[in-house]
Amino acid sequence: MRPEDPTADALRYYGPKEVRQMSSLMRWDPFEGLVQLQRDMDRLFNSLFGRSMAQRESEEEDGVRIPPIDLAETEQEVIVKAELPGVAKDQVELEVMPERLRLSAEIKREDERGKATVHCQERAGGRFERSISLPAEVITDQVKASLENGILEVHLPKTDRARAATPKKVTVE
Repeated sequence: MRPEDPTADALRYYGPKEVRQMSSLMRWDPFEGLVQLQRDMDRLFNSLFGRSMAQRESEEEDGVRIPPIDLAETEQEVIVKAELPGVAKDQVELEVMPERLRLSAEIKREDERGKATVHCQERAGGRFERSISLPAEVITDQVKASLENGILEVHLPKTDRARAATPKKVTVE
């Protein structure tokens, strides 16, 4: 049995003139629907979870998790907020360079195996790490950081040179 001809199938719904125009404009790809489905699923998961599942899996394989951040800039400082749920202040390490901030932490989990029968284990332990390029040069010895309710907030004052380089709005006449 011969596979059905797409042109014959299109002729059932459209006239010969429309089919000639369509065949000259586009080519049928049997996998296009699957590719579009994958794009839609990636977009859905990215909107729900922030990063694609493939990115999350590679992070878990490496044993390093990347905390989500907010990065803002005022005329005087750069402000970084990072989600570090379950991390104590003494577990956080910050390294500041004039144009980069590196934050890392490690959550140590108690091993319940042997002490109790574990029925579900969803909480993650392990290492968090993130290196952030800063939008302006900062004064490294005046940085202030606080951790409250799982949110790390870092205030990095800008250097005089960076403050002077802040873009100014110009009115068009």
